[in-house]
Amino acid sequence: MLEKQITIQIPDGLHLRPAKELCQLAGRYESRILLRYRNKEFDAKSLLGVLSACVQYGDVITVVSSGADEEQALAALAKLLESDTV
Repeated sequence: MLEKQITIQIPDGLHLRPAKELCQLAGRYESRILLRYRNKEFDAKSLLGVLSACVQYGDVITVVSSGADEEQALAALAKLLESDTV
């Protein structure tokens, strides 16, 4: 299991479009991927789960991945979430 704290750089936070991109990217990996935010966990492969987290620009979240391709999954999601061009 790997974890990484990430500061959201997406200007409008995880609204519908970037949340959809995040879920699609997470879905490409076999690993279980969770977002931890405000003492709750959200499935990164679930659009409703990601949207319900209400993550905004500048918020710090923890991405947790566990499974066969956890390193690749964590790196890809971190790159997406730290980008300001989603």
